[in-house]
This record gives sequence, C-alpha cells and structure tokens, in this order.
Amino acid sequence: MSDKIPEGNRSARERLAQQREREKGREKRRRTLIVASAVVGVLALAAVVGVIAANAGKDDDGGTAGGPAVAPSGAIGEDALTLPVGAADAPSTLTIWEDFRCPVCAQFENAFRDTVTELVDDGQVRVEYHLATIIDGNLGGTGSLRAANAAACAQDTGKFAPYHDVLFSNQPPEPDDAFGKNSRLIELAGEVEGLDTPGFRSCVEDGEHDSWVKKSDTAFREGGFQGTPTVLLNGESVFPSKGDEQISPENLKKWVAEANKGKEPGTSDPADPAGGASDPAAPAGGTSDPAAPTAAPGS
Repeated sequence: MSDKIPEGNRSARERLAQQREREKGREKRRRTLIVASAVVGVLALAAVVGVIAANAGKDDDGGTAGGPAVAPSGAIGEDALTLPVGAADAPSTLTIWEDFRCPVCAQFENAFRDTVTELVDDGQVRVEYHLATIIDGNLGGTGSLRAANAAACAQDTGKFAPYHDVLFSNQPPEPDDAFGKNSRLIELAGEVEGLDTPGFRSCVEDGEHDSWVKKSDTAFREGGFQGTPTVLLNGESVFPSKGDEQISPENLKKWVAEANKGKEPGTSDPADPAGGASDPAAPAGGTSDPAAPTAAPGS
C-alpha cells in the first residue's frame, strides 16, 4: 500500500485545515473584542465611581458647596473675599493667594512666616489672604475646600492667623487628601488655644463657608493668576522675584521699607485677634484687587 495521500484527498484536507484556521481566527478576534469591551466597561465604571467618590456627600468629609456664600466674620473687600491680618492702616499691603494643599505655599509660609509676622507686628504691612482650591481640581479630593472652610470658621472666632499657620505646618504630602477629613481639621484646631469649640466644630462639619470658598476660588481663576502662592506687595508681584531680585526674607523687608519710606507705621493693634478686621471700611495701603499683576506659578 502506498503511503502517499491521493491528490484529491490532499486538496480536501488542506481546504478543511484552512477553514478550521479561519474559524479559529474569527473566534480569537471575537473573544478579543469581548475582553476589550469588558475592559472598557470596567474603566468607564471606575471613572464613574471616581466622579461619584469625588463628589460624594458629607459623611466625615462634610460640607457642601451649594447654597448662598456665607462670608466669615471680618472678611473685607469686594464680595468679602479677603481675610485681613494686621493693622488696618498699615502703609503697605501684602496680598497672598494660597491653597492649603499646595506644597509651594507651605514652603513659602514656613520660610517667610517669621518675617511676615515681624512686619505685621511692627505695623509695616497688613496681610490680605485669599483662598483657592486648585489642588482639589488638579488631583481630586476635597482637602483644599475642607481646609479653607475650616480656616474661614477659625476667622469667625478671630483665630484665622494661628490656625492658618498650624495647617501649613502640618500639611500632608500633596497626593494625600488628609485635609479632606473634617476630623483631622478639628484635631489640628486643638493646637490653637480656644479654637476647638462646639461652634467651630459645627461650622467645619456643616461646611458653613463652602460656597464662600468656591466663590473665592472662582475669583482666583478669573483673576488671571498663574498659580499658588501668588504674592503681591501693594499690587506688584514679589514671588518668586521682584524685578531682577529673588525673594528672600531680607529682600522682602527691604522692599517693604522702600515702599514705606516716609510713611508712619499702622496704629491698629495687630495683637487684636481680629487683626484690624473689625472695621471693614478702614483704609489700607496697596490693593486687594484680584485683577492685580500676577506672580509666577507655584503649584
């Protein structure tokens, strides 16, 4: 018997093998399509879950950005978006836009806190703080909003400045949304004498100033600023430099002295917890106009 396959049978078998290979190819492509569709579905679900998580309700995070904007006590300026610290009649104004989750803001605060405090205590400048929430927008989470609301609650009790310093001294790493927990913000309030009260806790947990914070952040974005911190001395950018000079504690003091030459220091008592904020109509040097020149980007 010959071991050769007849030509007719060979052709039939080859056609059958080719048909099976084509069917295997189609089945493989079908399974690949099913798996790919499933992956896309999972990713889409994850995205939806992420959005839901980012915009979830209160629980421990607390607060809501809905409703009318409730400005904290002593806030001044257009739409009451400015938190002043220092003598109301100081000859110069240092305007600072910050985000409590912004690491460059913390670097600025930790490097210049003593210098700014000295200038405020000497009546040389009044500091006008403005709050933004850009890190929440960039990385997700609610820590910028929650911390800003808590700081506004501290302003209600005349303790914004020390609580502001505590927040920046205890800032978590940028991706860590620890400030998104009201419990952590209340815990840190214990480091400021007399701040951790039932009224403060209620203000934090209810998100009393959330809408005000959102309004402040909108003013920041519409003001043309490039990032936080934005630091202006009488409306002129001084961070990270002023002209050809880089900012430093020594240079900041020099720039303030040049701006204040021939002017009397402020007379309002900067030790007043309200920081001269009891008279919103009181004049101040410089400007708190959000459209003032911008500083270079921080974070």
